[in-house]
Amino acid sequence: MLLGKTVMDSKQAYLQCLERLIWALDRLEAKVEPSEVARIAELIVQPMMGPWRFFHTPEHIFEVGGDEDAIEVLAALFHDTVYVQVDRSINFNVSYYITPVAKEVNKQLQIRDQSELPADAIFDMVMLVFNFVPGEVLNPFAGQNEFLSAVVAAKALEPFLKREQLLQIAGCIEATIPFRAAESGVTVSQRLYDRLQAINSRFNLSLTDEEMRETVKKAVRISNRDVMSFAHHSSAHFLANTWNLLPETNHNLICCGFYTVRDYRVALLKMEGFLNYLKPEIIFRQFEGYPDDRTYQRWETTAKYNLEIAKLYLGCKLSALALLEALSSGFGIDVSLAMMMGGIPDQSVNCVRLESFFPEIEKPYQSKNGLEAEVLNLLENGRAKSTSKTDLENSPLTTFVVKIVGFEEMRYQCDRAKEFFKENLNADDFISDFNPIVTEIVIDSILKLFDSRKSTIYRYYDITSKLKSQPQSNFRDRPFRSNG
Repeated sequence: MLLGKTVMDSKQAYLQCLERLIWALDRLEAKVEPSEVARIAELIVQPMMGPWRFFHTPEHIFEVGGDEDAIEVLAALFHDTVYVQVDRSINFNVSYYITPVAKEVNKQLQIRDQSELPADAIFDMVMLVFNFVPGEVLNPFAGQNEFLSAVVAAKALEPFLKREQLLQIAGCIEATIPFRAAESGVTVSQRLYDRLQAINSRFNLSLTDEEMRETVKKAVRISNRDVMSFAHHSSAHFLANTWNLLPETNHNLICCGFYTVRDYRVALLKMEGFLNYLKPEIIFRQFEGYPDDRTYQRWETTAKYNLEIAKLYLGCKLSALALLEALSSGFGIDVSLAMMMGGIPDQSVNCVRLESFFPEIEKPYQSKNGLEAEVLNLLENGRAKSTSKTDLENSPLTTFVVKIVGFEEMRYQCDRAKEFFKENLNADDFISDFNPIVTEIVIDSILKLFDSRKSTIYRYYDITSKLKSQPQSNFRDRPFRSNG
């Protein structure tokens, strides 16, 4: 079952996008016919409403743009129009602007060779903003989507805006390439400023030095708003945003009730690996004292804490999930999570869940610090509600296991789980070193869950048996109804 993606429907998104476009273009004193503004709004909204979008949605681009600066608003509206990994393609209308300058080679997108490119100063300018060259193979994780989105923005707005304004928009979109460290002590924002200076000179543009510095500050604002969920004061909301990202690049998770234990584990393992790799100091940007040190430090400190919460939270879930995967391994790799755990209550009638059969824990584990207490609360009571409805907000199985064995044991089991996932441990070996009390209870609960389903089937068997006992004429006299 494919579920609703966003709170905002396509008409609402289109109207809000149209309103912001009109406002921004008016602020920039651009003369644009209403029919052209409507076309651009549709160009932006169509890909944002794709079936795989759960985080990178219209709501997201409206938040990223803010409501004070026209360049920032326009950059944000366009910055996610291309997201190949999520959409599995490029929207047909958007591709109109991309195919003249890019091509697919060996399943990778590549800027066309110089001999294939049209003479186009605007495209050349965008390439230089991103420090790309003709013939370059685009990296999906290092600017591909942002670059192509900037191309779309520049070409769609070229008839109405000055080249200086298009450069500023492209610079702001370039800044949304996330998680980049300084190189030889030179920050991402300083490198962008240096490129803007070079482009301004090369193309004889009229931006002053002050305007270029202000452009980089606009880019910093855009970039920071794009990742601001990392600094959310509520870890429950941070995790909800994280969960919205899961189905975007793990499309099997959208089919609620059908994705497998392995599908779910693979998605969580990728996210856990990414968050363990991510360093809080490369999340946010700063340029010439903006934002101020106090604000910047607060964001970085909060992000560090949220990452610690998420890593422990995901590690515990992976440990519990590994036990479930090991126990189900005899059935094959296509066992659905719903089969082992039960359906999602809001989406299943008379839903019986695995945790319904867990016994009360007499002496549950007591958290040793604030971090453990918060993670246990998130596991037991749930993340904030997310756009994605393909999973429970709380984690009953993981909560139950943590309350018996504690967090230190879960950390140990997470390391073993990763060896099991790599097939360096077989299922029997993994189970043999898991807490036997937990294993016995989980196995017993699975059997009871299966029995509950068996009793449901038997109920229909009883109904059928009673019908069979009726005189056959009762059935012969009924008119035949075909499916046609």
